[in-house]
Amino acid sequence: MGILNVTAAELGWAIDAGKVDPVDITKAFLSEIEASPHKDDIYVRVSAERALKEAQNASNRAKSGMRKSPFDGVPVSWKDLFDTADIKTEGGTKLLEGRKPNEDCQVVRRATHAGMVCLGKTHLSELAFSGLGINPMTKTSPNRYDDKTAPGGSSSGAAASVAFDLAPISIGSDTGGSVRIPAAWNGLVGLKTTHGAVSLEGVIPLCSSFDTVGPLCRSVEDAALMHQILSGENININTSPDLPNVKLLVCETAMLDNCENSQLQAFETALGELKKAGAQIEYGKIPELEEMVKLGPVMFPHEAYNQWGEAIEKAPEKMFEPVLNRFRAGKKISPQQDADARARMMELRASYLQRTSKYDAILAPTTPIAPPQIQPLLDDHDLFWDTNLMALSNTRYANMFGLCALTLPTGTQAAGLMLMAAPNQEERLLQMGLAMEPVVAV
Repeated sequence: MGILNVTAAELGWAIDAGKVDPVDITKAFLSEIEASPHKDDIYVRVSAERALKEAQNASNRAKSGMRKSPFDGVPVSWKDLFDTADIKTEGGTKLLEGRKPNEDCQVVRRATHAGMVCLGKTHLSELAFSGLGINPMTKTSPNRYDDKTAPGGSSSGAAASVAFDLAPISIGSDTGGSVRIPAAWNGLVGLKTTHGAVSLEGVIPLCSSFDTVGPLCRSVEDAALMHQILSGENININTSPDLPNVKLLVCETAMLDNCENSQLQAFETALGELKKAGAQIEYGKIPELEEMVKLGPVMFPHEAYNQWGEAIEKAPEKMFEPVLNRFRAGKKISPQQDADARARMMELRASYLQRTSKYDAILAPTTPIAPPQIQPLLDDHDLFWDTNLMALSNTRYANMFGLCALTLPTGTQAAGLMLMAAPNQEERLLQMGLAMEPVVAV
């Protein structure tokens, strides 16, 4: 079997069957990373010594029949905002240059306890505050389809590490779309978990009330197995629903507005395939979306600036101007404005959940735009700002409404299909994803 371009689950099965050794797997990835022309644009740092030690331990367990999990011996890369003991964790920003934690964060500990092998840390947008993944202050990771286009962010290096066969699975964060956008733009599966379902302890924050942790990977099965490790939640992937029993809603406005032709056509093609497979798809309006979107420019910048404003103002020259300005927008927002917005958000959440309760999921294009060219965005900061907001325009709803969400690759490159489900319904969401995955990737 291949090693570099198979799913994490397939690697786990091969280890379990004695067909491949975890040390050989890890060495293969480390060699591929070292040889890659994109190495430094994807990985901030590679933890080869730790990886080989963990792989040897996994090898010993496999030989003695003591594997800890289906992913015991499987390598994983980590977005560079997850604390790792004695390995720098700098959050994609020069503001945190040299920061070296003393211990692993909780999700890294969970993965290590499950026997996974830490390959290293990947690049991201500055402090995870951009959906484009463009970071001229550190590195911009390549898009798998065209390295002159944006990779998607903020988990840009996480997506690239999998898309370029430099990791079988990666862990990112999603505050407004930061797992789903890079997953969609790089032809991957990405899971946005319910806020609070996975620990944020030891994760560099952006907006703690919206931050979530989730995997970017090659299959829904990989996402389910990884979520089980990170959350401790038992996920049944041996059962998936028959599509004729799945009831789905497409919002006719909001998430279809301003869609580029490539994204809209990919979405309509995926819907057509789901209909052929018998899925029940209805069309309707969700008025809560139009009001909720107006609250985002209040809550996100306010919380982000409260978190980072003091550090930013000590050295603003260390930040890319459009990202700096996005943080500084929070200076103009009063605590009362933020409190009022959050109170209204909770009312809209309740109304949305009641309106959509009869549906298993809401379907939408993951993002309304294809990956944009990088250079024009670097040259025109207003264009950068507008394009960033457009990239996030569909994904941010799941964060503001407190939902879980999944993006699946479609038959169109750099175009994802997003499913949004009610809070804490990850198991049902992933089961639906398993049923849809082979249908929409035509």
